[in-house]
Amino acid sequence: MRAFPLSWIPPLAGATDMQLHNGNAASDRATHPYASRYGPWALVTGASSGIGLASAEWLAARGLNVVLVARRADILSELAVSLQQRFGVQTLVVAADLRDTEDVQRVLQESDTLDIGLFVAAAGFGTSGKFLDSAIKPELDMLAVNCSAVLQMTHAVAARLRARKRGGIVLFGSVVGFSGVPGTAHYAATKAWVQSFGEGLHHELKPFGVDVIVSAPGPTASGFASTAGMVMGNALTPDVVANGTLRALGSRMTVRPGLLSKLLGYGLSTAPRWAQVRILGSVMRGMVPSLK
Repeated sequence: MRAFPLSWIPPLAGATDMQLHNGNAASDRATHPYASRYGPWALVTGASSGIGLASAEWLAARGLNVVLVARRADILSELAVSLQQRFGVQTLVVAADLRDTEDVQRVLQESDTLDIGLFVAAAGFGTSGKFLDSAIKPELDMLAVNCSAVLQMTHAVAARLRARKRGGIVLFGSVVGFSGVPGTAHYAATKAWVQSFGEGLHHELKPFGVDVIVSAPGPTASGFASTAGMVMGNALTPDVVANGTLRALGSRMTVRPGLLSKLLGYGLSTAPRWAQVRILGSVMRGMVPSLK
């Protein structure tokens, strides 16, 4: 894992007085209510693409400095420069593989001196197909990223937020996290864990001024499908998911961002659980070529 200090990002060609310009822009946005409530720093995992990238941009636009975490240092560095130029915020780039508990711990150590007020756990990936047809290594890696890393980082960050009596935690479940799903049984189980974990934390941390929300989006055009071996039809954009999720922080325990998430979530909620499992299994057969 590689970590880059705040001063690492160089000025772009033709830019002058970068530090002064950044400071002025940041001071204007620091008065945004969101920055006042959840700033001055946000820690965002999965920041190189998809929902994590959209979340980092959304937060920077509201004046929060951002710790950017993902595996690709080159992509994160370009994003850091972009956020500084566009929004005048500070950034810290931490290239880390969240499958590795030591890398997770280094992320926490590198950001330990920053006043983090918000944790957005957007890193994650999925697998699909029949469980016994899958190799165990990708399943263990998914468990590490989707659950173990979230557990380790939330435990550390939540303690800091409780001590400062202010802040927020954003976890990402899924519309498939409310019942078993044949064809993606383990992925759905990891998201069920996130949903249950977040609901419990919502009530535990509320007395300390810390808001916790679980986002349960439907299919999202974020690169997830290609990684999981799925073919998606209608899909949400990462911007819709990030905007709907972050706006709901502080007012709800669970949010289904975007119309598609709401239609899928509430439609399934009217069916008994056994029927939900069968319906979602049928949906998966239409999305995963290996299941047909």
